Amino acid sequence: MSTTPRSYTRPGSGADRWFAIKTQIHTRLLNSLTPEQLKGINKDGMREQVGSSVEKLVRDEHIPMTVNERERLVEEILDEVFGLGPLEPLMKDHTISDIMVNGFENVYVERGGQLVETNIRFKDAAHVRLIIDRIVSNIGRRIDDSSPIVDARLTDGSRVCAVIPPLSLIGPVMSIRRFGRKLLTTDDLLRNETLTSGMLDFLSGCVEARLNIVISGGSGSGKSTMLNTLSRFIPEEQRVVTIEDTAELQLQQSHVVRLETRPPNIEGAGAISQRDLVINALRMRPDRIIIGECRGAEAFDMMQAMNTGHDGSMTTVHANSAFEAFSRLETMVMMASQHVPDYVIRQMLAAAVQVVVHMHRLSDGTRKITSICEVRETDGTTTDIHEIFRLDREGVSQSGKVLGKFRATGVVPHVLHRLKAWGIHLSNSIFQEQQVLKS
Repeated sequence: MSTTPRSYTRPGSGADRWFAIKTQIHTRLLNSLTPEQLKGINKDGMREQVGSSVEKLVRDEHIPMTVNERERLVEEILDEVFGLGPLEPLMKDHTISDIMVNGFENVYVERGGQLVETNIRFKDAAHVRLIIDRIVSNIGRRIDDSSPIVDARLTDGSRVCAVIPPLSLIGPVMSIRRFGRKLLTTDDLLRNETLTSGMLDFLSGCVEARLNIVISGGSGSGKSTMLNTLSRFIPEEQRVVTIEDTAELQLQQSHVVRLETRPPNIEGAGAISQRDLVINALRMRPDRIIIGECRGAEAFDMMQAMNTGHDGSMTTVHANSAFEAFSRLETMVMMASQHVPDYVIRQMLAAAVQVVVHMHRLSDGTRKITSICEVRETDGTTTDIHEIFRLDREGVSQSGKVLGKFRATGVVPHVLHRLKAWGIHLSNSIFQEQQVLKS
């Protein structure tokens, strides 16, 4: 599927005519089928019938159309009936990581970390709403005036967020966060310079030694990808419980229990929050608990779990730096425990979290670990966080690539004694290394 820069010429009357032809055939097709037939038919089974309808319309209306245009029309009608309509070609392009629908006339994609406007277009706002309704109804959720925001999941695991009027002032909007069919390996991350081999050795050792890890970063910075990667170092025999708002983690262990929150029903009851699931997970004999993203009061129960025998747990949090991530966790815990003094919360968090990893999407679209910090236990008056590795950015090349180098700060982490107790011996040289980014 080709995309064009923002300067492309918008479709005019020709596009309107194309929509009119497609709508006419689509309507004829649906009128010729009973609801029972629609339930039992699949895309391949309907292809011949759609082709016949196109041929008849072209013949009756004397519409000039090439063979390629007819095939395209058949495919688009099938996408309207069974898929996501105009978005279906984008869903088949595995180089696209995000699809953003800003009203019916503007569709953007992210490819290789860069945003590009496409020539994809919906017929009108009602057409966008039809696709949104199809997505949410397939998973038993709803979107209407009383509930104008929905977070849903496609069958391939892609995450969908949709907003409709009156909250959206430009008509129905939607974003789809897609996940690659191929899970990135540690070799892929090293090749992409997401981190260095020394950083990987340290992080893998922390996972194996059951240290509690928080991964921070902005939206689309690669937090979930890093969480999936680090989870590979969890021993196969351990029982892992994952808790997410919208399931997107792809752990490779066989003994994984996946839990997902539930929004309120049409009566406004029946909601199951992340905090409810964390409390319930503690009764499920987990070795480790992984929360897809901490964003509220569940941080208190996560901290309690980390401090009471569930070492090796992990979560992600939105933040601009590793230091801010720890501060955000403090704030979230305070939301759920307003009667606990600040210094006690700070002490408990410092005892619960040992490592904070910060991810960042750079200006050239690449995603990298920009900081790895150790959290040391404190008296509660201050937060004792020490940076072990960092990415120093030094500019941008003529080709747009970010210049810089990964650098160990020289701080030898206190958790090394914990790694040694688990039989993991790291050379002190990795805490002195430097690696320049390829330009």
